[in-house]
Amino acid sequence: MPLFTILIILIAAGVILWLVNNYIPMDRKIKNIFNIVVVIAVIIWLLKIFGLFTYLMNITV
Repeated sequence: MPLFTILIILIAAGVILWLVNNYIPMDRKIKNIFNIVVVIAVIIWLLKIFGLFTYLMNITV
């Protein structure tokens, strides 16, 4: 996946998250949980894109 596409998707996710936080009335606790879930999902997606997710899953303790 080209770096430009990844950048566009990250910007779109950030804008959507900002819109949800500012314009959809929710309890503060629910917004915090929603933000954490979205950030973790984006981090996992980025790790998969760059091939680090499978590397980290194969590390044995």
